[in-house]
Amino acid sequence: MNISAGKKLANLFGTFLKIGAFTFGGGYAMIPLIQREAVERNGWISEEDILEIIAIAESTPGPIAINSATFVGYRVAGMWGAACATLGVVLPSFFTILLVSRVLREFQNIPVVRYAFFGIRAGVLALIVKALWTMCRKCPKSALTYVVAAGAFLCAGILDVNVLLVLLGCGALGLGSALLAARRGVR
Repeated sequence: MNISAGKKLANLFGTFLKIGAFTFGGGYAMIPLIQREAVERNGWISEEDILEIIAIAESTPGPIAINSATFVGYRVAGMWGAACATLGVVLPSFFTILLVSRVLREFQNIPVVRYAFFGIRAGVLALIVKALWTMCRKCPKSALTYVVAAGAFLCAGILDVNVLLVLLGCGALGLGSALLAARRGVR
């Protein structure tokens, strides 16, 4: 491994360590940070790539943040990049969970601690809404896109249809739409 590749791997690890350490609320809250670091700050991937990576990360088993880190790392530096990015994003959560589980047992009934967690939840909700807004602005706009999004929300959020079935249905609709457009000669 040459020095340039080593620096790239160290940068991937450090970037995802920072994302993992300073993002509360799970994978959806990390999406804006991953987008900013991977696209805007480091130029590792394009805006279109991040949408594809998020879609793939969401539809594969496992947490979206870890899957996203793995895919970004792989695109940037292959298998070693995937390993470095994944390890970087996982380590802060691992150590935080160890610490919090020990502390929370002792202090969970103190009102100040409960109120702090209420505030953290509100902040996490804001980060998730921002991620949704960012992805919504970047997605292709068409009547089908809005119908599929509304249908997916209705099925998963209200009718409690298995998310895997919703994703498979959305993928089938997207594929069918693309095949129909190709048959008609429309891009």
